[in-house]
Amino acid sequence: MTTRVTLVSPSFDDALHAVRFPADEALTPAGLRRARAARPAAAALPADRALTSPSARCRETAEALGLRAVPDPGAAGCAMGRWRGLALEDVLAAEPEGVAAWLADPDSAAHGGEPLTRFLGRVTDWLTGLAAEGGRVVAVVEPDVVRAAVVCALGAPPSSFWRVDVPPLAVTALSGRDGRWNVRVAGDLGQRAGDPGQGAGRGAREPGQAAGDLAQDPRESGQRTRGPGQAAGNLGQGPSQGPRQGPRQATPPQAP
Repeated sequence: MTTRVTLVSPSFDDALHAVRFPADEALTPAGLRRARAARPAAAALPADRALTSPSARCRETAEALGLRAVPDPGAAGCAMGRWRGLALEDVLAAEPEGVAAWLADPDSAAHGGEPLTRFLGRVTDWLTGLAAEGGRVVAVVEPDVVRAAVVCALGAPPSSFWRVDVPPLAVTALSGRDGRWNVRVAGDLGQRAGDPGQGAGRGAREPGQAAGDLAQDPRESGQRTRGPGQAAGNLGQGPSQGPRQGPRQATPPQAP
């Protein structure tokens, strides 16, 4: 039996614009409008049931998309400990060695929260549970959960987590059977809906994605390949529009 899981990242919130580790912020008015505009596109997603990360921005996105989603603790974002709610720039200034350890060592819990390896294991268990239940699931989940799911589905090393970008309202489709998962590029809900404000999401990135740039070989500057999450685009992107080409912007630090 094949299980199909469609992951949708939340719309815009203040932490995203401020390049700050999330602290359960609500959507901005613009983020809420964009999610509501994508409701027709969301209605076309194949689903027998809907889930959401427990955070406010995910719950509000699910509601705006017209999904009767049930909060699932297993799909919670990575716990960032004392860095929760802080700007990446401030954390870098106060704890440069801690940030370096967090980026270089997947077992590091420099922030006092959840190590990347533990987080990846939790997301793997979550996907395994969904596969056991079967059917078609739409889940509005934190960007770091999408990134972790892609890494787990592909059997990629933990370091790959830092190379997956997930813009707001991105759609990533997973299909699983016999313990194996496939990842499919699914586009962007906002662009599918023809949202006139879709350009606002171009280049928006989470804190973890912005911090991930620090871990990259400087020789790769200007030559980065688009990660699975980037290629997936976001709910507003039409299937024929191809990958986004907007300028890259630093975004708030997101849990690994």
